[in-house]
Amino acid sequence: MKVLVAKSAGFCFGVDKAVKTVYDNIDNKPLYTYGPIIHNNQVVKDLEDKGIKVINSLEELITLPKGKVIIRSHGVGQQVYNYITENGFEVIDATCPFVKKIHRIVNDYSKIGDTIIIVGNPNHPEIIGIQGWSTSKPFIIQSKEDAEKLNLDINTPLCVVAQTTFNNLKYKEIIEIFLKKGYYVNIKDTICSATKKRQEEAIHLSKKVDKMLVVGGKHSSNTKKLYQLCKNQCDNTYHIETIEDLELLGFGNNETIGITAGASTPMNIIQEVITHVRSTE
Repeated sequence: MKVLVAKSAGFCFGVDKAVKTVYDNIDNKPLYTYGPIIHNNQVVKDLEDKGIKVINSLEELITLPKGKVIIRSHGVGQQVYNYITENGFEVIDATCPFVKKIHRIVNDYSKIGDTIIIVGNPNHPEIIGIQGWSTSKPFIIQSKEDAEKLNLDINTPLCVVAQTTFNNLKYKEIIEIFLKKGYYVNIKDTICSATKKRQEEAIHLSKKVDKMLVVGGKHSSNTKKLYQLCKNQCDNTYHIETIEDLELLGFGNNETIGITAGASTPMNIIQEVITHVRSTE
């Protein structure tokens, strides 16, 4: 058996920074994270065991003892920062720098009158946070069909940004639709370089293997996108959260197995999957 592992599998810079921020402040209790620090159940459980509480709403926060609130890598809207500090809590900002960049773009361009188009999953916390930096009502789309349906003032410039983990090829297709319609488009390249590299590696790797394993949380947006990209190239692609998910999978001695992982997947989980696969030889 041959096992090939993508070079960029595992934590991206933003996720690594956010997780380290929590562990660096672990003795400063009460300590809270606004939402799960990353979309990985194992990391969140470890932090909860160490006394770090996940806050899922601002209403919940004000019922708790005053302390520090860590903003996760996905970021939040400006009003969330204000609410936390106005209620006597200290903010520790672990927002990914790439997401921060989108906040600044949306804020600046909405102030000068551009119509803001945000490309991504409307229910994802990153997109919800980005909305909170626009001074006008933004439009959120996630497909070419959504772009085709939008009928906006042709005389108003569009500022288009994408979720940092959005599919790069799909983003280009959506941009092309707006250009063909005749809009003046301020195109912002906001898909992070780590995401692009990870997606390109996954596509390349999945083309030359018999089975492809994508390791990451079931709720991780970027892991789901990796899975779909790999599935398009290799029918035998599987989304694995932990080694327990491998129990029903068999690996032949003559097979080539590819492994990649989402940006919120800890290296120890990736290594467990690699070790498990190799032990079946």
